Amino acid sequence: MVTNIDVRSGRLSKEDITKNFADVHPPLSPGNALVESNRCYFCHDAPCVEACPTAIDIPNFIRKISTGNLKGSAKDILTQNIMGGMCARVCPTESLCEGACVRHTGENQPVRIGELQRYATDWFLETGETFFERGKSTNKRVAVIGGGPAGLSCAHKLAIFGHEVVVFESREKLSGLNEYGIAAYKTVDNFAQREVEFILNIGGIEIRNNKSLGKDFQLKNLQDEFDAVFLSIGLGNVNSLGLKGASMNGVYDAVEKISELRQSKNLADLPIGRRIVVIGGGSTAIDIAVQTKKLGAEDVTLAYRRGPKQMKATWKEIEFAQNNGVRIKYWVSPKSLHSENGHVSGIEFDCTELDSDGKTFFTGDVRFMEADVVYKAIGQLLEDDFDSEFENIKIEKGKIAVNSKLETSIPLVWAGGDCINSGEDLTVQAVEDGKQAAIAINEKLTNIK
Repeated sequence: MVTNIDVRSGRLSKEDITKNFADVHPPLSPGNALVESNRCYFCHDAPCVEACPTAIDIPNFIRKISTGNLKGSAKDILTQNIMGGMCARVCPTESLCEGACVRHTGENQPVRIGELQRYATDWFLETGETFFERGKSTNKRVAVIGGGPAGLSCAHKLAIFGHEVVVFESREKLSGLNEYGIAAYKTVDNFAQREVEFILNIGGIEIRNNKSLGKDFQLKNLQDEFDAVFLSIGLGNVNSLGLKGASMNGVYDAVEKISELRQSKNLADLPIGRRIVVIGGGSTAIDIAVQTKKLGAEDVTLAYRRGPKQMKATWKEIEFAQNNGVRIKYWVSPKSLHSENGHVSGIEFDCTELDSDGKTFFTGDVRFMEADVVYKAIGQLLEDDFDSEFENIKIEKGKIAVNSKLETSIPLVWAGGDCINSGEDLTVQAVEDGKQAAIAINEKLTNIK
């Protein structure tokens, strides 16, 4: 009989959980948006634009907010980034546009660009209008494999060009990690699906849900049926801890648990441990750590094998986690799992340091942490189920290799999003990949005689 393991539901009341999972950054009021927009210097060669992967004309959209032209502001944003509403919620603006803001460098307080972007896009989505129209039919058909940010961005741009698009999505809902992999408090009120509805309103995009590559269809068949294919399959596998007993009860993949949490109809019913250890140092690690704390976990520790400067999570995310009661333990690498009656009861760590070359080494010291639940958030990999599908596709550094136009080693097959090495694995980068791939696909298809 398990005596020291404490995993159960109902740690907090529904009222407390509702409060804990409210919008983490409530939208700006009209008055605050006006004041904030007037803080912008409207730089001519704005560094914030250079820092935005989708190259939104940030000074221009902010100026339009300051003059009351919210429709024009939203158009500036959405023509460059069709998922500007979600990106305003989940982008690490502190390391992108706001990190480059001249007010940030000069006064240590950047313009709140992300919140202004949300203000304009939210206002426009509420109107139910659209700026976009499907182009005259080209009689070309494109298959998009994956309905996440890259796939939806590509599909929307292709529809503007007049191509017919079929999106194959392995899950029940579209939007990828925006729907299944981001903390619930970042995107409340079903925003991910409301944004999907806005994107699909252009028409010319057919959705085939619950269809998986290699199981329900093959890449070769799509090449025969369609004029072009865009792969936006994300990263479906997770890195292994490499420890004995890593599949025991109480050891979970963080992305899988975040997905379960996002799809839950009653968060109070979710079982949660009293003592949580999260292994990792990126946004996913932060998201699962904070959410377990908000669900009522008593002690949540995020364990990372290096120091704060090496963490993928931004300083703002780290600060947010700590302000929400998450303890961060640096310089520890998982060594072994301990169990009690088949359930994880703790984890032993090797202490680490960096040598003169910046490589991690073990110091010889060890640390032990008790845990009812361990979450691994140590990165993701391409699905290994795709081996037969990708036998002719070049893979580099564990991801699909593409050229400057995002075309793979197979002619008329493009790829984008987390499955390629185009930069940080961010929603905003995936949107840009999809947009640029659509432009390249259109150029190729309209030049085919």
